Amino acid sequence: MPGLSAELVQQLYRTPPDRFVAARDAAVADARRAGDPTTARQLARLRRPTVAAWLVNLLAIRRPELVADLVQLADALRVAQRELRGPRLRELSAQRRAVVGALVAEVRKLAAAEPDAPSANRLPLAEVEETLNAAFSDVEVAEQVRAGRLLRAASYAGFGEVPRPQLRLVTGDEEEREAERPARRPGPQRGRPEAAPRPDRAAERAEQAAQRAARVERARQRRALDRELAKAQADQERAEAELTEATGQERDGAAVLDGLEAELAELERRRAVAEQDLSRAKLARRAAERAVTVARRRAGEVEAAVEALAAEEGNADAGGGAAD
Repeated sequence: MPGLSAELVQQLYRTPPDRFVAARDAAVADARRAGDPTTARQLARLRRPTVAAWLVNLLAIRRPELVADLVQLADALRVAQRELRGPRLRELSAQRRAVVGALVAEVRKLAAAEPDAPSANRLPLAEVEETLNAAFSDVEVAEQVRAGRLLRAASYAGFGEVPRPQLRLVTGDEEEREAERPARRPGPQRGRPEAAPRPDRAAERAEQAAQRAARVERARQRRALDRELAKAQADQERAEAELTEATGQERDGAAVLDGLEAELAELERRRAVAEQDLSRAKLARRAAERAVTVARRRAGEVEAAVEALAAEEGNADAGGGAAD
């Protein structure tokens, strides 16, 4: 947008969705105070992204080199699909699964580093994964992902572009049968001898035979492409089934991990409480030990005083008896 810095836009789309509107309105107010109504209007037109779109934008802003790799691979995959290159298509499809899986893992890490991000078990990673897959089939989605301006998750409906050859549909092998059928020669007309074909007529028949042969060859190529396409689609279905299973396993694993982390946090809390109780018990024991020491000392002093008093009384009694 003219007059609107890319840094400010990135800062806004890096902001979690629940704080986006407040941050955008504050930026609008700053632009108006600075006497820049054009920028203020452009900022006011920015819309809040969904959580899934925010995560994809965060990936594009924080790790643009990874998103650039995704876009480059998407371009190569679309070329292979248009050319129906089976081995290359399978290779790129395997790379696509690996890249999308790595990017989803990176999104989880980036979200964990954001202080106001939702908890790990509430992240819409399935929508993130679907959006990244959609970038492989839709150039516009790929460009939005790379720009970090996505507003909502995109849907992935298929295996990308699957151009089909512009061939006329035939049933069975009618074109081959037509090419193999011997050309009919007109029979002799009654009352007239059969005339030899003219040279221009022979050339026309040769051209027609060549055209039939070309149609047969195109039909053969079409069937070969159909077989290759069917195999590619079967590989796609198998790969998508594996992806679905792996995604489910990842979600289950994340749920187990979240549960263990919650249990660990509870154990840590209980440990801290136990350590505090133990510390208080140690202090109480030491205070009791000091009290026992003081009491024992005092008891010893009192016992000594009693013994001294008894000795004095004994001495006094002995002295009185001697005087008598």
